[in-house]
Amino acid sequence: MEKTDINSDLYKIRHSLAHVLAQAVLEIRPDAKLGFGPPIDSGFYYDFDLTEPLSTEDLPMLEKRMRQIIKKGQVFEREELGHEEMVERLDKDNQGYKIEQVEDLSAQNEILSLYRNGPFWDLCEGPHVDSTRDIPKNCFSLDSLAGAYWKGSEENNMMQRVYGLAFETGDELKEFKEKRQLAMERDHRKLNIKQHYYAISEEVGKGLPLWLPNGTVIREELEKLAKEKEFLAGYKRVSTPHITREELFHTSGHLPFYEDSMFPPMEMDGERLFLKPMNCPHHHMIYKAEPRSYRDLPLRLAEYGTCYRYEQSGELAGLLRVRGMTMNDAHIYCSPEQAKEELLNVLNLHTQYYELFGLKDFWMRLSLAEKDTGKFVDEPELWQKAETLITEVMEEVGVPYEAVRGEAAFYGPKIDFQVTNVIGREETASTNQLDLVMGKRFGLTYIASDNQEHTPIIIHRAPLGTHERFVAFLIEHYGGAFPTWLAPLQVRVIPVASAFNEYAHGLNDSLFSSFVRTELDDSHDSFSKKIRSAAVAKIPNILIVGENEQAGQTVTWQRYGSKDRKTLAFDAFIELLQEEILKRQDWRTDDQ
Repeated sequence: MEKTDINSDLYKIRHSLAHVLAQAVLEIRPDAKLGFGPPIDSGFYYDFDLTEPLSTEDLPMLEKRMRQIIKKGQVFEREELGHEEMVERLDKDNQGYKIEQVEDLSAQNEILSLYRNGPFWDLCEGPHVDSTRDIPKNCFSLDSLAGAYWKGSEENNMMQRVYGLAFETGDELKEFKEKRQLAMERDHRKLNIKQHYYAISEEVGKGLPLWLPNGTVIREELEKLAKEKEFLAGYKRVSTPHITREELFHTSGHLPFYEDSMFPPMEMDGERLFLKPMNCPHHHMIYKAEPRSYRDLPLRLAEYGTCYRYEQSGELAGLLRVRGMTMNDAHIYCSPEQAKEELLNVLNLHTQYYELFGLKDFWMRLSLAEKDTGKFVDEPELWQKAETLITEVMEEVGVPYEAVRGEAAFYGPKIDFQVTNVIGREETASTNQLDLVMGKRFGLTYIASDNQEHTPIIIHRAPLGTHERFVAFLIEHYGGAFPTWLAPLQVRVIPVASAFNEYAHGLNDSLFSSFVRTELDDSHDSFSKKIRSAAVAKIPNILIVGENEQAGQTVTWQRYGSKDRKTLAFDAFIELLQEEILKRQDWRTDDQ
């Protein structure tokens, strides 16, 4: 989500509401100790140390008190104090957390500021609205309670955090709540309970998903799509092992730069081996396995490779954050003259994928290095070349982007595609890097037309990211109701009575032999219950067969989410369905 400008009206409204919230809490809990209370992307929060914790039942009363405070038209006034005077005032109010905050700030600032509104004051840089009357009516609501460690450290006291939502208008607040409700309903972890895409087993390990049959279908369809696209784009497929000797990651520089995110090493036969956190070094060794000429370039090596990263337990979240992931990975080795066109093709491939999935809201984030941090390979001239080239390409692609310093890969600038789905969830769908460093580190060369050895430029790209994150994103985007080509079960055949089971069996067998993922519901449930069951399972196509259909060798076709039914010859249905699958159409958005 885009950060709110600190000088914007919305930022000031949210910041001011955080102060009003703290004032309201102190009215009912005078002994409350104040922590942090900043504005955030959806509103604001404030942390409190309370002897008597708040409950969710207290929120309506707190919100009412906030509205009463706002009606008073309290003016926000700024005051500046020196360190000692600020500490003295805070000590008088018994606000120890704030004193600790002053000690942290005083090393940077001799003069500190506070803001006062009515009887309440707080250590604060601002800015705020001029008066509480400038806070629009019905623009906020208190939302939830949570625990939060002081300064985010588990070594410190646990505080109680009160979250509030705030927007410039009541309509925007209502829209946000509706979108969030939809997001909760479409959360891939919730949908997984009924749709059975994956399982997390304690016996297997946290963050190591087991793909169930339904989820595996989606994985394989995505992989099939990628393989087709990459074949047509001239990629060559490779396969690499899951485990590697330590020395390879010293060559790549992942050790020591990336070791905290890697699984601990295994020691065997006097050497240390690591589970690979990425496929790059292995692909470099494939490039190096035989002599290369400029005639071999660009060489595009692609793999759906499984990698392992040790994410913190608290950060694991369904399929969105895992420890075992399968990446839509590829590395392109090219000459400097080819780099621009290759990178353009990579970025255009992204947009083709997103258009196929009906994703329209996406932008690029260009992450660049920051000097003198020790986080990046010390090759300033190569960094400059990479940044210049990648910026030129992004300008030419025409997709909106923003550039940030300090977030690049340690070996080169990277481009993240940020994609928002229909429920408003923004995710990093893929990461791409332009690498002018690894070729030299691995001793990769090619003989150019001048008969001299040169080092190739390397482009790292993964338009579909990892199976795990992208499948989670698509589950939420489609709400579990996938287009036919991607659906785990594409057709369910439903006879209206047992007398038509034999005809239904024949249709189901014909579909199956045509490689359609189909299922027959010949249970003893009522016809209406069978229809409801198919709707709950979000099956995109239902075939209803009864007396008329059997007599005419037809089927009655009903789409998921639609009450319309169409009767047509069974052969015609198969032809339409196969065309839809072949072209990867979504009947809800495509003209058919």
